[in-house]
Amino acid sequence: MRTETSLLIATVKRLLKAQGMTYRELAEKLGISETSVKRLFTSGRLTVERLEEISHLLGYTLAELSREAVAAQHRIDTLTESQERELVSDPRLLVVAVCAINNWTMREIVAHYRITEQECVLFLLRLDRLRILDLLPGNRIRINISRNFDWLPGGPIRQYFQTGGQEDFLKCAFTREDESHQFLFGMLTEQAASRLLEELRILRQRMLNLHEESLSAPLDRRRGYGLMLAMRSWEPVEFASLRRQQS
Repeated sequence: MRTETSLLIATVKRLLKAQGMTYRELAEKLGISETSVKRLFTSGRLTVERLEEISHLLGYTLAELSREAVAAQHRIDTLTESQERELVSDPRLLVVAVCAINNWTMREIVAHYRITEQECVLFLLRLDRLRILDLLPGNRIRINISRNFDWLPGGPIRQYFQTGGQEDFLKCAFTREDESHQFLFGMLTEQAASRLLEELRILRQRMLNLHEESLSAPLDRRRGYGLMLAMRSWEPVEFASLRRQQS
């Protein structure tokens, strides 16, 4: 029972963060002190009645909160090739998927893109069948992908962005304060290259953490950013063409 309660508390904390609700705001709605809220979460001594009350404040029934807690344990890290192929088969489906993954509501998607509410529901139902998300009552969206989610290496999504998105991404002067474009070349030992790859992995995780932190902010305070990380053993074609043939 203790494990189940801890799982529910972790889910409540995540939903509070996602909705931008502080412990103080929750305490005010519950009619108790902020210290009491923190004590409830720390001790794990939450009654069913209190959990139900918190669930309703978050827009969930207790049963939905329990399903949310279970779903969080089984979130996916990657899609299958067929799932990715279906996503790129329709640009509007891909737009809805990317928006949903980035914590947009259906209302926000419809307001920003030329997609009707009925069309958006149909796209969300397709994404539900693909297990990318669950479409809940009231057209609320529950994402089924983990924090470490990534597209398949060499899969349909990466190919889609490499053939079109990558060129558009680089078609920029990179002169604004929030932009940067660096290209470095160096000759490294195997050990040095391994250390640099680890630094890139750390940077990737850092962006994922910042993305997670930003999800609780209103949409009008968030902007989409692209971060390209690439590293490989490489030599310009022109250089390679000048190499002497090895005997």
